[in-house]
Amino acid sequence: IRDRFPVGDELDVDSCRVTGRMPERLRGSFVRNGPNPMFEPMGRYHMFDGDGMLHGVTFEDGRVSYRNRWIRSRGLGAEMTQGHAIYPGLGDVMSFPDRSLTGDAGPVKNPANTHIIEHAGRYLALWEGGVPTEVTGDLDTVGEFTFDGRLEGSMTAHPRLDPRTGEMIFFAYSLFEPYLRYHVADAEGRLVHSVDIDLPAPVMMHDMVITEEHSIFLDSPVVFDLENLGKGPMVRWKPENGTRIGVMPRMGSAAELTWYEIDPGHVQHFWNGWVEGDRIEFSGSRFESPDFGIDPHAELDQRVADPEPGYPTRFWVDLAAGTAGWEQTDDLGGDFNRINDAYNGVRSRYHYMSAMISAGRAIGDFDSIAKYDDVTGERTEWYAGEQGHVGETVFAADPDGTFEDDGWLLNAIYFDDRDATDLVV
Repeated sequence: IRDRFPVGDELDVDSCRVTGRMPERLRGSFVRNGPNPMFEPMGRYHMFDGDGMLHGVTFEDGRVSYRNRWIRSRGLGAEMTQGHAIYPGLGDVMSFPDRSLTGDAGPVKNPANTHIIEHAGRYLALWEGGVPTEVTGDLDTVGEFTFDGRLEGSMTAHPRLDPRTGEMIFFAYSLFEPYLRYHVADAEGRLVHSVDIDLPAPVMMHDMVITEEHSIFLDSPVVFDLENLGKGPMVRWKPENGTRIGVMPRMGSAAELTWYEIDPGHVQHFWNGWVEGDRIEFSGSRFESPDFGIDPHAELDQRVADPEPGYPTRFWVDLAAGTAGWEQTDDLGGDFNRINDAYNGVRSRYHYMSAMISAGRAIGDFDSIAKYDDVTGERTEWYAGEQGHVGETVFAADPDGTFEDDGWLLNAIYFDDRDATDLVV
């Protein structure tokens, strides 16, 4: 835990200092979303509470420029009108501000602070507790986006984009029935398919996987404790509930969803999945027994009682035999799993992960980037050093490349000794 402050300014920097040589064919924009509170929080602050802020770094003709903007959600707009925070966040999750303060912004702020994607010509900032927030290519806020009112409830921060069909496949979990909703948006951005899925309990489901034919869910026992909301941990690990892999056709119904029981475990982020014949394979960082208690009353350095990280794991489903299983593939702890997104849903050879090589790092405090070659079994690492704190990697493809791994990895890395962040290529 470090004594650092949020970014307090919105800036436009026409020319950024570059250390080293910038690849000539690297063009476009790297946009990072993350929590960054505009106002002094009310009571205890949890990082999930912060207002979304977009940081955009653009590469064009050898010049690198920077722009950052807060996502001006309806909730943040109400706070800007009042001149101070009015939403209490996870520290007091069952308290809601008076409508005289919020106006039409609602009792819960949607900070849109977790991810940003592009689909069907729109840029959508995502927070899994609410609907998407549309922004422009210049990072200005357009407003909440509900697919012309067809989206009921929230949307995951980790949808899957099929680069072959242009479809966006996503889901939403809920504390109340139906606990899971599944959606498909077509290449034009129209919501064309929605299914309510019955689960035995309200679980935290952060990510999913697709193949060219299937959508795949992991129903793991990270369960919301409704009776404990506002009193202690919001979610509990209940391995007695079991873990299941759910497989359904992409445009299937709830009746076409098949569940396969496996050992208890949890995955926050997956790499990729594919189907070959009757066998589905997919991979991610598997937690044996996570403690994501999110206890608003605990000390910050005690929020994760179990220091064991997730480890690279391969899962499989045999559709013909009706069986499923998993195997750990490496002993390096890490997460934020990424691929070349052009291979989403088909077999991919190369996988990238933010990792912890140094001893003593807390879960999520990554210091390295690892690359896996699934053909040779080779693992290579890049280490940011003792002062470096690694974020999530994005693969930028070389426009003249011909192979899966032709391109560059981009990662925003914070350095303690300089109190500064570099976008590292």
